[in-house]
Amino acid sequence: MSTVVEMPQRISAPLLDERQFQDLRRFAGALNPEQLLWASGYLAGLQGSTSALPATQPAAENVRLAVLYGSQTGTAAALAERVARRASALGFAAEALDMRSYRRARLREDRNLLVVVSTQGDGEPPDGAQELHALLTGPRVPDLTGTRYAVLALGDASYPRFCQTGREFDEALVAAGATRLAERVDCDVDYEDDAQAWAERVLGLFDGPRSEASTVSVVSAATEQVSWTRHRPFAAPLLERLPLTAEGSTRRVWHLELDLAGSGIEFAAGDCLSIVPSNPPELVDSLVTRLGLNGDATIATRHGECTLAEALASRYEISRLTRPLVERYAELADSNALRGLARDDKALTAWMTGRDVLDLIQEHPARDLSAQDFGDLLRVLPARRYSIASSPLTYPDEAHLAVAPVRWESRGRVRLGVASTLLVERLAEGGEVPVFIEGHAAFRLPEDPAHPIILIGAGTGVAPYRAFLQEREALGAQGRNWLFFGDRNRRTDFLYQREWLQWLEGGLLTRLDVAFSRDQPRKVYVQDRLRERGAEVYAWLEEGAAIYVCGSERLGHDVHQALIDLVGAAGGLTAERAEGYVEDLKHTGRYHRDVY
Repeated sequence: MSTVVEMPQRISAPLLDERQFQDLRRFAGALNPEQLLWASGYLAGLQGSTSALPATQPAAENVRLAVLYGSQTGTAAALAERVARRASALGFAAEALDMRSYRRARLREDRNLLVVVSTQGDGEPPDGAQELHALLTGPRVPDLTGTRYAVLALGDASYPRFCQTGREFDEALVAAGATRLAERVDCDVDYEDDAQAWAERVLGLFDGPRSEASTVSVVSAATEQVSWTRHRPFAAPLLERLPLTAEGSTRRVWHLELDLAGSGIEFAAGDCLSIVPSNPPELVDSLVTRLGLNGDATIATRHGECTLAEALASRYEISRLTRPLVERYAELADSNALRGLARDDKALTAWMTGRDVLDLIQEHPARDLSAQDFGDLLRVLPARRYSIASSPLTYPDEAHLAVAPVRWESRGRVRLGVASTLLVERLAEGGEVPVFIEGHAAFRLPEDPAHPIILIGAGTGVAPYRAFLQEREALGAQGRNWLFFGDRNRRTDFLYQREWLQWLEGGLLTRLDVAFSRDQPRKVYVQDRLRERGAEVYAWLEEGAAIYVCGSERLGHDVHQALIDLVGAAGGLTAERAEGYVEDLKHTGRYHRDVY
């Protein structure tokens, strides 16, 4: 199934005759975005960079354009930067702006807005977008009459409030008097094609479709440095895999070292390595058997043809259910039960939890379902992100990960984590795994190496802090470092224990506080240790310390409340003022969270 790329309906200069133009339209329409970019660069290179573009002035000259982004993991930020570069190539005075530092006065000035925003957890705005979101949805929203805007919403359809934050920004901007240039686009995990089409469409709406603009945008994108992506990953060999937990642990964790030599991959401490996974073979086999289909049947996918078995193994997600999948399958199966379920958000969410595609077709079988029909139901298999546990200054050409394989039993079947079990159980030493880097600009060390930092993590959430301390050690940074770490048992679950203790003894790690929840009758967590050390934590904050939190969404919530509590107690502040203090840490770039 090829990606449809919109081409201009006419050209303003007689560069091509009608037949040439139609041939070009057909050729471009058959390519996916990456193929289109490559072809554009190739054609431009035939004549050299000086003659590749028509000598015309872009129509959007001097139009000021603010591309606002709200990003938790860096995806929205990267997309916004890309859109801003594309717009600048078209002649816009374009700028990508983090919502974290975007102020009310600027909102009144910018008359052309593109909003790229993700949704976190149960429909919450990312940390950096919360202040602007509160302004636009609150009682003191400014009058935005005369402002033109469009919204690109990022999310994951496996969550019930899919793209909720983007929806709320869209509705709030209209309510404030702004003019919607184009309908909001809600992107699932396979966002690349939809995001590119959205950008091309909305940029064209400012001055109408122009062939010069289309030419410039494609060629300028094609000349950007090629990098590894989800659709073009680097095959990284596994150098070593070592246990981080001891025998007797109720949750095994492994340290993996991947070889990036020859890839040209660059990253910073705090960034993530994304794994392009494959589904467990036993689940693929069970699906094909239950469907009664031929696994060797050829089907068309968004990125070319392959067999049904290959598509289920490495291209489509089959371990989770989403609302769009259930709704489409309900029609194919003609199931009134599923239709009714889809009308009740809470009931559908509860029913989908813990179920996969095999459960769906077993409980609601469909008749005469073809291999192509089944493939068309499914969404792309998303990459899985892992915090990198090493600094490139300490381990050049390597990326280290801390991975806990996910395995549980439900409805009489063993369920397996797609990427975690691939890395720990299916990948042999020396074997290769497809990877690419996802930058995480919101989770980086302070620019000033003298600034103190407080690191808070539980379980594998401690991984990026190993990279942080390696980096500070390599740079000879003078800033103080305080680590709060939590897990179940000291004897079995003290991840990277030897390294933390060596850094503590050597002075790189100024303080180390641990919380092992199962080592005493009353469970103790990192948020409890924070409250116990509240006066000292507050003193560090008053001296300019930055805070980092990495781990589960629940950990993030509990630590956030603990910070408010300790600031209130140590600073003698009311609950409202203490909350404002912590919010100010976010807005000034001193409170960083990577929660999932």
